[in-house]
Order: sequence, then structure tokens, then C-alpha cells
Amino acid sequence: MVLMQKMSEIVVIIPTYNEKENVERIVNEVLSQPLDISVLIVDDNSPDGTGEIADRLSESDPRVHVLHREGKQGLGTAYIAGFRYALERGAQYCFEIDADFSHDVKDIPRLYAAARKADAAIGSRYVKGGGCENWKFFRWMISRGGNLYTKLVARTKTVDTTSGFRCYSRRVLEAIDLDRVDARGYAFQIEMTFVAEALGFNLVEVPIIFTDRMGGKSKMDADIFWEGLKVVWNLRKKYRDLLSR
Repeated sequence: MVLMQKMSEIVVIIPTYNEKENVERIVNEVLSQPLDISVLIVDDNSPDGTGEIADRLSESDPRVHVLHREGKQGLGTAYIAGFRYALERGAQYCFEIDADFSHDVKDIPRLYAAARKADAAIGSRYVKGGGCENWKFFRWMISRGGNLYTKLVARTKTVDTTSGFRCYSRRVLEAIDLDRVDARGYAFQIEMTFVAEALGFNLVEVPIIFTDRMGGKSKMDADIFWEGLKVVWNLRKKYRDLLSR
């Protein structure tokens, strides 16, 4: 019988695909935070060798776990796989964070403190004190417009529904039917936000400064953009049972 290795109560999940330039440094900086943290790297069979680097980090530090997947399957499925892996091993709080240093790892303690007082914390670019650095105006317009579109169509309370820097408590993730959340790209963040709000959870927004990636290549493309428009439009219909409770 193989015993399942227990993780810390706080697990930072880092999805990777071709992040060899960033993965070792982001893991080291996450683990340097003044909290008892485990890291879970979810690698989609990166052809650049990211998975091999992750395995080496795991072999040298028991706080680092690696989940290998057969190929590139999308951000949403990576996080769902990561949530399940972490919850099975005792996680009480699960973080989402990008591997490319777009999010400041020093904000992890702030989001954790906020999530403990509420149900989940979202690192927000669009509340007072938040913002973006090194973004071209067109990209900012797409992001800001997408959030306004979500608020108008899906009627969410959260301002920054597309933020990928979050901390969910275990109670939120256990309440959400993860099999039902099928958005694969960045629309996954919108769907998770919508469902958590529909279930009555308190999501607090913590101001952060988002910085454009420092290394590697952006994963944003036209398919992800169009998926977001479609997902938002269908959310209230898809989850009408939650909204009518």
C-alpha cells in the first residue's frame, strides 16, 4: 500500500507549459514566504523540459509536488486537477498563481490573511490600490472591457473576475461541483467566480499590481478570447439552478 504524501495546509498551485525560464525561481520565491507552504506544479508535458526541472525540485525538497499531464489541456483543467490533488492531501487553502512573475509572490501572505477572514481572496487589478505595469493600452482595454462585460452580462459582484492570482478556502472548493466547471482558458476564472458568488460565498478583492511576464511566451490567443465571450454569455443559463435557490 502506497501512503499519500500529506501537503501543508496552504498549497500554491502553479500550472506550467514551457516555463523553464521561470519555474525554479518562482518555486524558490514562493517557498521563501513566511508561511508553511507546499507547492504543486501542474505541468502539461512541456516540450522545453519544464517538467524535468520540476521533478528535480521535487526530489530535493519534500514541499514541492509535481503533477504531470499528457499534454496541453488548458488552464482550467490544470487548476481543477491541482485542486483535487491538493484537497486529497489535506490542503485547507489553495492558491492560483502564474509561473511568469506577473503576480508578486510577496502578496501571498496578504491574500491568505484575507481568505481566512472571508471564503476566498482575489488579487484585484481594478480596485483602489491595484493596477497593471508594462501593459500596452490595447491589452489593458481587452482585460478591462472583459471584466465590465462580465459584470454586465453575468451580474457578478467581483470587479476583477479574470484575475489569476487567488486563494480559495477548502470549503469553497468542496462546495463547487468541479466536474461542471468546463471553461478551459482564462474564462475558467470567470466561471469559478460566478459559481462561488452564486453559492453565497464571500469573495474579497485584495489590490495587487500585475506586471507583464518577465520571461517565456504569453499563452493568450484568439481562441481564449472568444471562449471568454461565450462562457460569460451562458453562465446564468448554465447555473440557473444555483441562482434560483
